[in-house]
Amino acid sequence: MLGLYTRALANYPIATQALSTGVLFGSGDLIAQFLIEDKSKSKSSWDIARTGRMAIFGTCFAGPVLHHWYKFLDKRIRLSTPGRSLLGRVAVDQFLFAPCFIASFFIGQGLLAGQDMKTIHGRLEKGYPGALKSNYMVWPAVQCLNFWFVPLQHRLMVVNTFALGWNTYLSHVNQTSSAKTEPIKQ
Repeated sequence: MLGLYTRALANYPIATQALSTGVLFGSGDLIAQFLIEDKSKSKSSWDIARTGRMAIFGTCFAGPVLHHWYKFLDKRIRLSTPGRSLLGRVAVDQFLFAPCFIASFFIGQGLLAGQDMKTIHGRLEKGYPGALKSNYMVWPAVQCLNFWFVPLQHRLMVVNTFALGWNTYLSHVNQTSSAKTEPIKQ
């Protein structure tokens, strides 16, 4: 399986990473819906559109952006020692990219759901601070290991694999922040 992925990555790097990111974003939403939010009691309660929005965001935005971001970090953040380069990449990733990416997630999900800017802003107010705080509790360590041990072409897959849990969390936070900002429908 790894050989097939590596060949696809060599021949179609952006498409391979975009598709694998989209699958894992959608999978994270399924886990959020059926394990975290316990929608398993009724199969009709599966929000297929929500899963689709997560998969579309992963495929069309997250995969391509992260592909280029990791290449940028590897090429541009080169300091005097490998250790300093590692710390520089993690710092730029976490303090520049992560806040923007998390905001893009909430905005992208809102836009894909057809929400107005007031509702999207409410989602950001409710979900963004906690998501960013949680990011800082998890991702710096993951990225240190990823940037140090994993070759550039496989970094996104490592992140995506670890991010299955993170995507589950983001999907759940996005959903609960939506419930807090939208009026109750009767």
